[in-house]
Amino acid sequence: MTSETKILLSESEMPRNWYNLVPDLPSPPPPVLHPGTLQPVGPDDLAPLFPMALIEQEVTTERYVPIPEEVLDVYRLWRPSPLYRAHRLEKALGTPAKIYYKYEGVSPAGSHKPNTAVPQAFYNAAAGIRRLTTETGAGQWGTALAFAGAQYGLDVEIWQVRASYDQKPYRKIMIETFGGIIHPSPSNLTDAGRKILAEHPDSPGSLGIAISEAVEVAAQHADTNYALGSVLNHVLLHQTIIGEEALLQLAKVGDKPDVIVGCTGGGSNFGGLAFPFLREKLAGTMNPTIRAVEPASCPSLTKGVYAYDFGDTAGMTPLMKMHTLGHDFIPDPIHAGGLRYHGMSPLISHVYELGLMEAVAKTQKECFEAGVTFARTEGIIPAPEPTHALAACIEEALRCKETGEEKVILTALCGHGHLDLPAYGRFLAGDMVDHELSTAAVEAAIAGLPRV
Repeated sequence: MTSETKILLSESEMPRNWYNLVPDLPSPPPPVLHPGTLQPVGPDDLAPLFPMALIEQEVTTERYVPIPEEVLDVYRLWRPSPLYRAHRLEKALGTPAKIYYKYEGVSPAGSHKPNTAVPQAFYNAAAGIRRLTTETGAGQWGTALAFAGAQYGLDVEIWQVRASYDQKPYRKIMIETFGGIIHPSPSNLTDAGRKILAEHPDSPGSLGIAISEAVEVAAQHADTNYALGSVLNHVLLHQTIIGEEALLQLAKVGDKPDVIVGCTGGGSNFGGLAFPFLREKLAGTMNPTIRAVEPASCPSLTKGVYAYDFGDTAGMTPLMKMHTLGHDFIPDPIHAGGLRYHGMSPLISHVYELGLMEAVAKTQKECFEAGVTFARTEGIIPAPEPTHALAACIEEALRCKETGEEKVILTALCGHGHLDLPAYGRFLAGDMVDHELSTAAVEAAIAGLPRV
């Protein structure tokens, strides 16, 4: 039994490849379809938004994709990230379980998002692109892309979901400090935004709306591309460096996880942690339970339907088969803005359909209670998003207390909550409200799905 608190890797031990799960799955995921022809999309369909290098990564059948040296050079600012053993949390819970967390809050942006923002900026700059547009929920992705754009001389323009824009003013300042331009969404700067505002002047916004605005602007300018912080295969590919490092770190202390827990909104953090371990599970070297945790107010995996849907509200994107609440769905303005997406990564949705993972939903107050418990024991204030995973970790650890099982539990603490303190203030003051999506609301939300 290890007594170490931090399990570290040297820079020379950093993985040199990203891992692509698709070749190891028992069946391939359904194709992405063109909304007009309902035929699988080709490179030409994606070229107005993405550089060819990222399009190739989106559809690659190679198991491993080399990480460019130029990307590794930026990664070294914070990677390899530490793996912590949560000794103090274990003691407070009185559990025989071991709890490990991979801490991604050490990045310049304070979250896991630069793992994909940096390579996306690199490949776009190499292709001669001058500007990137994107959406952001809580602001972690927008912050990461602004930072990454500064590394490669790219302008970055961001549409942030209105509810989060109002809740998190310091995100705007952080993004602007890195050189980005940020707008609340819906905005009057795009046709998509103006249409929403005409119908709902007080719209809290959604990631789907913000995606529509960013895609619209990118499609109108030859020197501008769009960058996405989650959902797509190449994004999850870049994030697998989290799980690859965690595998090496756990091996150093002779542990294998029995349970892997990650929060899910679009799926990048969860896939980044879980996919390398799923590879090992499929190969028979370990057999962890893999559990996704989503907000009860936006439960695409646990209450949504598995169907083809648009990735944005205006219907500008290709059709992806995923677990979805419908592209018109506007989630309640919970504090975990990064998890307020109507759909789930098609690849994670496919893995879920194959029965290779589980999913549960948690309410906001339960998650913040877990976040406070974690902060008071481990000394890190977590972002609202990973509090969902922490709530499930604590639940599992307390089950182990009842059964006496000495399970190894692994999670990804995907970001710190330093810019989310007003949300913690509301929780501590007893002013936080829980939101839970009813069955009737789900049925209404999915009524407008495209017919495929």
